[in-house]
Amino acid sequence: MFGVNVSLIRYWEKEFDIIKPFRNKKGNRFFTKQDVDNFHLIYHLVKERGFTLQGAREKLKANRDDVTANHEVVKTLQQMRAFLLELKQNLSED
Repeated sequence: MFGVNVSLIRYWEKEFDIIKPFRNKKGNRFFTKQDVDNFHLIYHLVKERGFTLQGAREKLKANRDDVTANHEVVKTLQQMRAFLLELKQNLSED
């Protein structure tokens, strides 16, 4: 989903208190939709914007709503860009 190792997911789980997966008796993790959304935010801050883990933690604590809104805008713009590039390619072929 994110193109990262499972070990990094486990590491982020330990580093960020906003991720709280349910564990069954075997110890398997079950992530909620909120957990997955939180992983997206962490990935956006750390991998795409270059924040340190400490910086990402502080940013999420200070303005989680702003980070979420910003991430949604970036996602929408990326989708629009992909659509426009595909449209351009289709027009070039004709």
